[in-house]
Amino acid sequence: MITYLKESRSEAERADDDAKVRGVVEATLKDIEARGDTAVRELSEKFDNYSPPAFRLSQDDIDALIAKVPAEDLADIHFAQEQVRRFAEAQRASMTDIEVETLPGVILGHKNIPVQSVGCYVPGGKFPMVASAHMSVLTASVAGVPRIVATTPPFKGEPNPAVIAAIHFGGAHEIYVLGGIQAVGAMAIGTETIEPVHMLVGPGNAFVAEAKRQLFGRVGIDLFAGPTETMVIADHTVDAEMCATDLLGQAEHGYNSPAVMVTNSRKLAEETLAEIDRLLEILPTADTAGVSWRDYGEMIVCDTYEEMLQVADDIASEHVQVMTDRDDWFLENMTCYGALFLGPRTNVANGDKVIGTNHTLPTKKAGRYTGGLWVGKFLKTHSYQKVLTDEAAAAIGRPCSRLCMLEGFVGHAEQANVRVRRYGGDNVPYGAPAIIREAAE
Repeated sequence: MITYLKESRSEAERADDDAKVRGVVEATLKDIEARGDTAVRELSEKFDNYSPPAFRLSQDDIDALIAKVPAEDLADIHFAQEQVRRFAEAQRASMTDIEVETLPGVILGHKNIPVQSVGCYVPGGKFPMVASAHMSVLTASVAGVPRIVATTPPFKGEPNPAVIAAIHFGGAHEIYVLGGIQAVGAMAIGTETIEPVHMLVGPGNAFVAEAKRQLFGRVGIDLFAGPTETMVIADHTVDAEMCATDLLGQAEHGYNSPAVMVTNSRKLAEETLAEIDRLLEILPTADTAGVSWRDYGEMIVCDTYEEMLQVADDIASEHVQVMTDRDDWFLENMTCYGALFLGPRTNVANGDKVIGTNHTLPTKKAGRYTGGLWVGKFLKTHSYQKVLTDEAAAAIGRPCSRLCMLEGFVGHAEQANVRVRRYGGDNVPYGAPAIIREAAE
């Protein structure tokens, strides 16, 4: 039996919030398309109280900002980027171009070609998300994207030096200090001073996520990324302090960040609820984490591990922290999630900041059909064909003609027929339409 000791806001309430965001985003994107730079500047002034002479940073601006970053912070940024780079390079190496001869004289292949321009949104209005630069900009660089544009909002009225350093070291070619809808809208739609990109990536608040959703099709996107989600799957092998810490550690992202615990121990569930209350009394970010836990937190008690797995796959959470006596069983059997963090020594913060896997992950059940951002998202796999001999052209052409006629595509059939006549010596191949047979005779 599955029991909810605590439930979150209903789906209907969440849908109302989403509808309000949709309207604001739609109007804002139309304004950016109509008025370009003027609209972008007005939005920046309104929401960020920021209106510099130019939103794009010059190399001198970048150098001056990096000079403000303490040496230890720079060293940590370089360390984190090296971990991300190593994993991204290994992923890239796994994606090879192929070419095979499927029949004598018939060559098929594919090439992995980088997206030619990418816009990376790096959040930073409330918290300076240094790590997001590694995940988007650096990964795009490893993929070989020739034009990488990055935008990040001002932090307390000015560019955040650490964020700008991470973006620059990650390999961005253009850096703009812009946030919110105006940033992703300008990158996708283009303005008088910003050339549009082919793809948008990166996490953001509800307005940024909705802007990406509405722009999808006009540009590519990495995935539909909503508010941060975390799930803890735990049993008797861990304690309430660790579970509560892992839940609140992600709930502090925003006021609508779901945090869910699934356990087969009612004792652990009740102790964790009490520990969350205790931690919220002392956590510096409790004003945010407490609201998220109140409105979006869930505590679910199951009878069996199989029920825990069923609940976890149904929720398909972005981050799933597994701390049980059978962590590898969950790794083997779970199918819907963003990323797994296995064992008590592992934690989501490692994945968010430094360990090397990407932290831009699917939310709102998108883990049912996609994984997170990785180097492969920046690559397009394009196929090609070569027919090298007359015999191959005829051998492929004859069944092609018949199959085209099976579907009623006369013009398609004649594309095959002309090759059979020219390269195979057949007057008219079997299956050609009457009008073509009569013309040949």
